[in-house]
Amino acid sequence: MSRRVVVTGLGALTPIGNNVSDFWNNLLKGTSGAGPITRFDATHFKTRFACEVKDFDPTEFLDRKEARKLDMYAIYAMVAVSEAMEDASFDLEKLNLDRAGVIWGSGIGGLDTFLKECGDFATGSGVPRFNPFFIPKMIADIAAGHISIKYGFRGPNYATVSACASSTHALIDAFNYIKWGKADVFISGGSEASINEAGVGGFNAMHALSTRNESPKTASRPFDKERDGFVLGEGAGAIILEEYEHAKARGAKIYAEVVGGAMTADAHHITAPHPEGIGAMNVMRLAIEDAGLTPEDIDYINVHGTSTPLGDIAEVKAIKGVFGEHAPKLNISSTKSMTGHLLGAAGAVETIASILAVKNNIVPPTINHSTEDPEIDSSLNLTLNKAQEREVNTAISNTFGFGGHNACVMVKKV
Repeated sequence: MSRRVVVTGLGALTPIGNNVSDFWNNLLKGTSGAGPITRFDATHFKTRFACEVKDFDPTEFLDRKEARKLDMYAIYAMVAVSEAMEDASFDLEKLNLDRAGVIWGSGIGGLDTFLKECGDFATGSGVPRFNPFFIPKMIADIAAGHISIKYGFRGPNYATVSACASSTHALIDAFNYIKWGKADVFISGGSEASINEAGVGGFNAMHALSTRNESPKTASRPFDKERDGFVLGEGAGAIILEEYEHAKARGAKIYAEVVGGAMTADAHHITAPHPEGIGAMNVMRLAIEDAGLTPEDIDYINVHGTSTPLGDIAEVKAIKGVFGEHAPKLNISSTKSMTGHLLGAAGAVETIASILAVKNNIVPPTINHSTEDPEIDSSLNLTLNKAQEREVNTAISNTFGFGGHNACVMVKKV
């Protein structure tokens, strides 16, 4: 018999709030996290704005000397996990650390470190003077390693890399390992810090980013006819998953239960979604099946919804294909309209939004919608511009990544 898995701790560091409470409150208010780029001089870039983490000083959380040994993506991870672990209130002296693990997602890892070290070499004399921490700062698994070392978790410990689906894959793996009896507790989630010359320039070269420089706060506009690409974000989301009886035995606060998860591939194109949303349809169907539920049991979908011309249409087609006549009864929203696209951290941050929607019976909005797209079914409730109160018993969070990766995780009331 498979075991039940619940959420007992949350942590968030996002462009609209540096903790879970601020993040959630700003989601409900419909606050945009977009603004002019401050990380570097973006004068000559096609896109000169992003959703940056604000008012953040790593030395408030880490010793200055230690902080210099970590890329910002790992620092973001450590800070979000610290909030989640405090929230979960473990007694680490009593926890079986051999059955506690870490699975962490990042789409890119230490891009900032790679950019700086290679830039310094390229502009130098040709004599290699690389920082001895270059490789351990850069690699995408190192955040998971640092988290495990800090808390002494000796169970499964690795990173998932599947572009924008990375942290949803991390959550699904953690969920499955607990369900299958391989562990009792996981720290899971994801982080990303790619707002730099290489990140913005690279995505610009693909024509993936919005270029609405005259109005950054309205640039992320999922489902709107005038959408022109995603807005790059950064940050981290951390979720503590725990076996239900284990959580009950220690009197833990329980936010929600994770009841299903699924993973598929489009097998279509390296960056474009399948035009009919086949992979997205399959992943939602499989997640519902994994949970032992029916499409009619779902109340809310936190969509991938990146505000790209192709992606939003394909996802809506997939939702209609899976939910049929139930589709107009769903609440659907894209919180990327506020946070921007956190790449490898998106799945974790959006699963936190889904968990809190279930807990509080409020659906955060899709902001910045002003012009209806005739290719998007107007009968769907896209939760436009204002949060909506409703009974939310079950929610799913979709994340789709370059390479055709699709991941879907489902949470419900306990």
